[in-house]
Amino acid sequence: MRLFTIGFTQKPAKTFFSLLRDAGVSRLLDTRLNNRSQLAGFSKAGDLEYFLMTIGGIGYRHAPELAPTQEMLDGYKKLRGAWDTYEIDYRALLTRRNVSASILSSELENACLLCSEHLPTYCHRRLAAEYLKQSFPELQIIHLV
Repeated sequence: MRLFTIGFTQKPAKTFFSLLRDAGVSRLLDTRLNNRSQLAGFSKAGDLEYFLMTIGGIGYRHAPELAPTQEMLDGYKKLRGAWDTYEIDYRALLTRRNVSASILSSELENACLLCSEHLPTYCHRRLAAEYLKQSFPELQIIHLV
């Protein structure tokens, strides 16, 4: 069972949608807390859902249960907090929310977790994928970059 991750920054729309389509992604799970920002370009929630379906026949679901809290984001990004602290806090948040119980394994098959970060190294989408793999060990995590 393949679970992809992707970030939209530093990718033109052609690259972004081609990566998803060529990988065989069937559903995009938007893990962003703020998915309606005017700065998001082609990845703004309503536009993104339309483009995904029109360009690649890919479904869309906003998955706020996989998003960090605003306080966590601000602490890490605005206040330049330590990644290690953010990672511990985010993993604890997923556990408190019992996220793995709210997502069906069928929803993860050929799904892709979306966030804004270009690379998965310091992004919550990687942590979310790793968390889900604990509950669904058959998941193969593939980062599209």
